[in-house]
Amino acid sequence: MESLNWGRRIRAFRKLKGYTQESFAKKIGVSVSILGEIERDTRDLDEQLLRRMASVLEISIEELRP
Repeated sequence: MESLNWGRRIRAFRKLKGYTQESFAKKIGVSVSILGEIERDTRDLDEQLLRRMASVLEISIEELRP
């Protein structure tokens, strides 16, 4: 799945829910560096990771959609 600027929305929701990059990365099962790349839109997202992020943030994928 192409990132299409998902990163800004993911970062905004992560902060809104009170997660640090480190705590959120741990919850979704990726390294902090990978999460940073996702939030900077320099790494593409796959559907499975996007679903895990939405689940941890307790929002729908549609809410993350740029």
